[in-house]
Amino acid sequence: MTQRVELATVLDRLAVDELVTDYAVTVDDGDWVAYRALFAPDGRADYRAAGGEEGGAEEIAQWLTRTMELFPMRQHLIVNRRVRFGRLDRDVGDTAVVQADYINPMRFTGADEGGAPDFVCGGRYAFGLVRTPMGWRMHRVTVHEKWRRAPQRSATGV
Repeated sequence: MTQRVELATVLDRLAVDELVTDYAVTVDDGDWVAYRALFAPDGRADYRAAGGEEGGAEEIAQWLTRTMELFPMRQHLIVNRRVRFGRLDRDVGDTAVVQADYINPMRFTGADEGGAPDFVCGGRYAFGLVRTPMGWRMHRVTVHEKWRRAPQRSATGV
């Protein structure tokens, strides 16, 4: 590999990493305009394994707008990112897949403002990315929730 190719690969890895980080920040901040902008025009997201929906970026942004009202505090972390370039099924050299684990602590509406999160889940994201004239964008995001911890209710319902 030439130095020029190695530098281009490093720059692509940095751009892909920034895109994944931007994804987490837009969801945590509830910035649904910025969330939509992370996707390619045909981009889709699949949250069904976490009890959600699957659809285009616009449809999912609307669903997230409603759903995240339940959780005014969110701070999910995306770690252990594994990036592989040129792996999407329609590869033309400007694609990548990212596998990354997440942990997502959240607090329900009405919970103690200063308290710890009362809902936590974790799993793995699968991101399918494409290079566009606007830079790297998400073609597909799939959430694979592996576990969750929700508030415990007593037998009396309290």
